[in-house]
Order: sequence, then structure tokens, then C-alpha cells
Amino acid sequence: MNLPNILTFSRVPLVFVIVGLLYLPLKGAATLAWICFVFGGLTDWLDGYLARKQGIVSDFGKLMDALTDKIFILGLLISLLVMDMIPASWGLPCLLLILSREFLITGLRLVAANTGMVLAAEQSGKLKTVSQILAVGLLLISKAFESDFGLLWLACASGKLGLAFFVLATVLTVYSGLSYLRKHWGLFTGQIK
Repeated sequence: MNLPNILTFSRVPLVFVIVGLLYLPLKGAATLAWICFVFGGLTDWLDGYLARKQGIVSDFGKLMDALTDKIFILGLLISLLVMDMIPASWGLPCLLLILSREFLITGLRLVAANTGMVLAAEQSGKLKTVSQILAVGLLLISKAFESDFGLLWLACASGKLGLAFFVLATVLTVYSGLSYLRKHWGLFTGQIK
């Protein structure tokens, strides 16, 4: 266990800290939740940077980084849905599409790893990730603007922008998932071993 891997794994308990803070009825808790989210994003950058700098990049580290990123973002999206920050009427089907894609592509990566292949992230997947991060970040800061600062107009604006990025994330998620499946279908059918 090295520092980059510790930073990678730190994002899992951080989800629980952020969600716990969102439920705390204390002034400043929502802002602290947003700060923890930003910290989680920084650990995502820092773990890769340190691994490259120290020359300890590994397939395990790459796989765990991708997996903890999914746990971090999806855990927060599920929590935001449960807290009604994402409307369940249309947000739940979107979230189910996102979850389905993430499980399918993670499965595809595991099958690829079993054959000695490492599937690199593609541009559409990176755009999907950025839009998910922006959606979560904006929805969290919206809660902070409302609960901690009483800036309702700013909370409303950032909340609506966050929901727009959530919809965009859903579209990009479906597109990137279909792109991965089309490109690597041979892994699922057993044509590539």
C-alpha cells in the first residue's frame, strides 16, 4: 500500500463523510460537504500524479482509481437523488442508465484485463466524467448557498445548472457506453481472448 493507493481509497469513506455532512442540521455543514467533494477531486488528480512521479504506476492502481471514482460519483448522485436534490420522477431513470453503463463498462474492463488488455479511457468517457463531476459539484454548492448563506437566487441558479449537467452526463454516459460496447464487442462475445 503506497501513498497514491491510499489517496485513491480515501475517496470511498469520503462519500460517507459528504453525505453525513449534508444531513447535519448545522450551519456550515453543506459548505464543508462541498469542500470535501473538491478535496476528493484533488485526490483523484494527486494519486495519478504521484504514481507517475514515483514510477509506481500499476494496472491495479489504474483499475482501483477508476473503481473508486465510480463509487465516489455514483454514491453522491444516489444520495442527491434520495435527498430530492435531483427530482426522482425523471432523475431515477437517468441514474439507472448511468449505473447500467458504469457496471457494463467496468465488467468489460475486467474481461479485457483477464485477456491481458487494458482499455484506455476514451474522449467520450472523459467528457461524461467531467459532466458528472460538474453536476455533483454544482448541486452540492447549491445546497451550501441555500443552507449556509441564504443566497436563494444563487442556490436556484446553481441547482438548475447542476441538473442540466446531470442530464448532459446521462446523454454522454449512454453515448460513451454504446461507443465502448461497439468498439469492444468481441470481448463480450468471446471472439477476442
